[in-house]
Amino acid sequence: MNSHAHVPDWTLVSLRPRGQHAPLRRAAEALGAQVIGLSPWALVARHDAGTRAALAQALGAERVVFSSPAAVHAAARLQPLQAPHAGTWLAVGAGTAAALRGHGVDDVVAPTRMDSEGLLDLPALAQLQGLRAALVTAPGGRGIIASTLQARGATLQRVDVYQRRALRLPPRQLQRLRHQAGPWVLAVSSAEALALLSEQLPADLLAQLRQAHVVAASERLAALATDAGFTRVTLAAGPLPAQLAQAAHAAVTTAATS
Repeated sequence: MNSHAHVPDWTLVSLRPRGQHAPLRRAAEALGAQVIGLSPWALVARHDAGTRAALAQALGAERVVFSSPAAVHAAARLQPLQAPHAGTWLAVGAGTAAALRGHGVDDVVAPTRMDSEGLLDLPALAQLQGLRAALVTAPGGRGIIASTLQARGATLQRVDVYQRRALRLPPRQLQRLRHQAGPWVLAVSSAEALALLSEQLPADLLAQLRQAHVVAASERLAALATDAGFTRVTLAAGPLPAQLAQAAHAAVTTAATS
């Protein structure tokens, strides 16, 4: 018997970058969802000599912070990461830490709370006066990590190893969503992706999504979704695919039984 037979058919809308829907798709489909990928952006790694040289210098810092799994993978394309390093390497969350371990970096510090604030609460980043810190990341974002590291006394080197490129939402997927059975759940793990979606989505679909369930990867994203007009926002336990899928499944289950 299907363990999810008591839950109505439901649809998860993923805003992951192009080509990166698979982990969330697997997690949601295991809980009975149909998944529609709407990628409002793509991640493009940088390969130029200047970025390669800047990264080589940055990896020698006393504190090296990686902002995302994409930053780890892009950096690994520029140079091997498993070489011995004297400094402390930090990841913004479990996914980023796992990406580093996948590239041979065993000694990684990551917070339990998987966001910028959780990272900045780590003891290794409390006192930075006189230290050199590096941030391996992409252009954009909030900038709170960089500004806080500098405010705490670090000499900061930021290396943008990839960039985000906005994409036109795929018309075929938009049509599929129009005909997809509800309830719908929108998974939000990026403020930029949510903004791009809101800018591009046709008015009828935007109105429908604003009445759908939203699962947000952080308190900040939950607040942004509410400010953007989404009315049924749930906070997931974190940004990992399984956490987002479980929060989505719980939201539709609760709605179906209430």
